[in-house]
Amino acid sequence: MLNIRVVSWSLAIWAALMFMSCVIYGLLTPSSLHMTAFLEQLLPGFKSLSWPGLFVGLTESFLYGAYAGLVYVPVYNFLNRNLSTRGFR
Repeated sequence: MLNIRVVSWSLAIWAALMFMSCVIYGLLTPSSLHMTAFLEQLLPGFKSLSWPGLFVGLTESFLYGAYAGLVYVPVYNFLNRNLSTRGFR
């Protein structure tokens, strides 16, 4: 059984770190290799190279990661509980 708090926090922090790594990657590479257009479509309110945009993108990434954990863990625990009693292990 997975702990929803641990998984949700782990995914939230991971998503925030991946967002920051994409932003840093965008600052270090030529504009033809940027992920800016993708991030602006994925994260409403995110605008590249602005402090408010960075804060919005970081917050949304964190919340998307937490949401993924909140959805994934109950589904996993339900299937783990029900399928293990039927001999699927």
